[in-house]
Amino acid sequence: MDQSNLERSCGAIVFTRKDGEILFVVVQEMAGAYSFPKGHMEGSETEAETARREVYEEIRIHPVFLDGFRAQDEYDLAERPGWRKRVTYFLAEYGGEPLVPRPGEIRGIQLLPYEQALKCFEHEGTRQVLTQAYTAAKLHAGICYQP
Repeated sequence: MDQSNLERSCGAIVFTRKDGEILFVVVQEMAGAYSFPKGHMEGSETEAETARREVYEEIRIHPVFLDGFRAQDEYDLAERPGWRKRVTYFLAEYGGEPLVPRPGEIRGIQLLPYEQALKCFEHEGTRQVLTQAYTAAKLHAGICYQP
């Protein structure tokens, strides 16, 4: 594929635990689509730096990023024929603090269990990334937060 027609973004699949259940942060963009917090790389940022910045900008938290998880989703951009978008995701856990949507960019935020979150996403690749993240989150012992 022609790399000049590739838009790159980075973000994180953010989750918390409540009453033994893993809940995922799902944001609704202003246009109505559901996604995970993500955005474009700026300057000389690394993928992880972009993901951390975008999570904070979009939902105003600093979660703990888990080592060893990196997944990608790639899809055609309907609004830009001939272009594809590649999103690199990391996995991050937070302790249940309030999530604040970025005005003008994020319409709303939901905390959803895995099965409900799966139903939100239009792209099969996003559902596959969520499944990978869910598997990793189940294996992770948690970050000792007391929500």
